[in-house]
Amino acid sequence: MAIEFLEWLAATPLSSGLRRSALVYMAVNAAHILSIGLLIGAILPLDLRLMGCFGSVPLAVLGPFLSRAAAVGLVGAAITGFALFSVKPMEYAGNLAFLAKLGLLVLGIVNAAVVHAQAAWRRAVSGSAPAFSLRLQAGLSAAVWISALLAGRWIGFV
Repeated sequence: MAIEFLEWLAATPLSSGLRRSALVYMAVNAAHILSIGLLIGAILPLDLRLMGCFGSVPLAVLGPFLSRAAAVGLVGAAITGFALFSVKPMEYAGNLAFLAKLGLLVLGIVNAAVVHAQAAWRRAVSGSAPAFSLRLQAGLSAAVWISALLAGRWIGFV
């Protein structure tokens, strides 16, 4: 089933269009990099703030804004990443760095969902000091997203 899907994906107009046009591939790749930049550029300052850095910056203002910016970056990176994946799906599906990146992305998304579902997050963005558990989750988040970025860069070298 998975192999059939990957073969189908490689034959889609999206995939063949990206393979045929270096300009389109470059634009999608650039959009992927910009989306990753937005994701990491939003999530790391938020994680650092939750861990206690930049204490003079109100989390009530910063938290919701950076959280939404990171979500926009994640959606953009997922869409453009899927398009880039479609160019060589069989190759990427067997790439350990790619698989590590996917696992880290899932872990990062689950962690973010858990954080946002907690009362500790709501209290923190309402002006209370972040709970110790929230600080730990922010540290995990920073480590996971940086690791996902590194795994993504590693894909081309494996």
